[in-house]
Amino acid sequence: MPLIPIKFKPGINRDVTSYTNEGGWYECDKIRFRQGLPQKIGGWVKYSLNTYIGTCRQLFNWVTTFQDNFLALGTEKKVYIETAGIFNDITPLRDTTAAGDVTFAATNGSTTITVTDTAHGAQVGDYVTFSGAVTLGGTITAAILNAEHTVVSVPSANTYTITVSVAANASDTGNGGAAVIGYYQISPGYATTTLGTGWGTSTWGRGPWGSGATPGFALGGRTWWFDNFDNDLVFNNQEDGFGVPYIWQRGGVANPNTSLATRGIPLADLGGASDVPDYVGQLLVSQNDKHLLAFGATPYGGGTFDPLLIRWARQDAPEDWTPEVTNSAGFIRVSRGSQIMRAFATRQEILVFTETGLHSLQFTGTADVFALQELNNNISIMSSRAVVTANGVVFWMGHDKFYMYSGRVETLPTTLWKEVFDNFNHGAHDAVVSGSNEGFNEVWWLYPSGTSTDPDKYVVFNYEERVWYYGTLDRTAWLDSGLREYPQAVNGGYLYNHEYGIDDDGAAMDAYIESAVFDLGDGEQFMLSRRLIPDINFSTSTAATPEVDVSLKTRSFPGNGLTNEGTERVVRSTATTHTPQVFMRGRGRSAAIRIESNDAGVQWQLGVPRLDVRPDGKR
Repeated sequence: MPLIPIKFKPGINRDVTSYTNEGGWYECDKIRFRQGLPQKIGGWVKYSLNTYIGTCRQLFNWVTTFQDNFLALGTEKKVYIETAGIFNDITPLRDTTAAGDVTFAATNGSTTITVTDTAHGAQVGDYVTFSGAVTLGGTITAAILNAEHTVVSVPSANTYTITVSVAANASDTGNGGAAVIGYYQISPGYATTTLGTGWGTSTWGRGPWGSGATPGFALGGRTWWFDNFDNDLVFNNQEDGFGVPYIWQRGGVANPNTSLATRGIPLADLGGASDVPDYVGQLLVSQNDKHLLAFGATPYGGGTFDPLLIRWARQDAPEDWTPEVTNSAGFIRVSRGSQIMRAFATRQEILVFTETGLHSLQFTGTADVFALQELNNNISIMSSRAVVTANGVVFWMGHDKFYMYSGRVETLPTTLWKEVFDNFNHGAHDAVVSGSNEGFNEVWWLYPSGTSTDPDKYVVFNYEERVWYYGTLDRTAWLDSGLREYPQAVNGGYLYNHEYGIDDDGAAMDAYIESAVFDLGDGEQFMLSRRLIPDINFSTSTAATPEVDVSLKTRSFPGNGLTNEGTERVVRSTATTHTPQVFMRGRGRSAAIRIESNDAGVQWQLGVPRLDVRPDGKR
């Protein structure tokens, strides 16, 4: 018989059985498709060896008129601005003491320091920085005290403890002096949504006194929203749907290191501030007309936070939120839904997602300033960060499907519904993040599977080739801003450059793709395979002798399991040649092919290999 070309439809389809998907691909990891052919994805490397504290779930990149290329990162513990690989802490302060309000007490032989500050308000895990302290007289020096510390325990409303790097000795009898100032950062939040139980959870007093909350109550994980107003950063924390609005001012300081010595401050503390909302759901800047908007906000004049209220400040004045006939500040309310999940800026409008609907907010330039129009009232959105735009189209993940918006809302068909949603951890759905990879015409969703509370898998839609693929990857936020050379993502305290090199941060990356089952011959009789003629491109590999493993699996009936008939290696011998043929003996009515690599320095693209088979009877 002639050689059988092994050419399959691009993309992965796991929504049908492997046999039904004959002529297609069925499994993969760390694989993408280009021009219809599978290849290993690009690698990644740490952007910097410096680390941040906490779990980062939001990245925002902007360039100032001073040519600063700033990247804002938000975790449940801190807010940073990264520049030149350094994570600069701009976490807002909740309180600053007067000089002398803070004193210290050490115990001989112990690294625990007791801090006294009347009505300090600190909680375990809070961060506090001291200045103005002098030595306690022994090993506890001024340099040890005048630093950032974590609150370890809170014995009383007036005392708490910290741990230092050295043990005190008998000479440490001082109290730090009369000039100590304490700088208390806002308390950390939860890294993920946490179930609270016991007395005091949920709404206070919802049952008989002291009854607590027996069924438990979800405590929202902390996330941050960022946007730039000219050179400055406006941002807000969000837990349980809302948080305080802040601003970090770049100002007119030419040296970015000097400007980064400042922290974010409440927007209400900005000079000339007027009726700034106490709480907001998400801050966003309408860049074309320079209005700062809050999606979900405390009403004008004060009151209870309204999760459907949209307010905006006066044009070019993020501090002035008082509506007057002489300015453009104002408000409008979404009429349907229970909360605004996400506001997402596009070129001509701001899309406003509720948990079941989608609206369009547009600047009118009239006395109304903004107009709101309902686009759809029967959608869902998996998380506030599950929305991404690429190629002029907005894509997002819903609770049971994918969507796209290009002027109208449409369901985005997928061949990976079962792969994604059948093993999705819906208890951690708010951890889903999305991002684009426009260099490869892709949109990514990173999501938690099984019992994971952080994203550990990804699913990709290639909008140019209209195909889907998937894999495993631990990343909690992703950004492809166009202002940096590579897409960037975060995990475990590190910022990574993606599509950089071909390895997993210098180590080998495991990548594979396996076909659906295909018939050998017409499927009626057994076929005997003898050899495979490979067609693989290794041109961008850096290893001296890059190689991939090729496996042939066979079976007799659709109900049988696949039997691995053997694995052979295809090795590049010169810049343009590789192993010409591999001998792979297998007998069955149908077969599947698997190609994988797990060595450093290996990059490959599969072409159209050919399988040599001949009839071998019907029994």
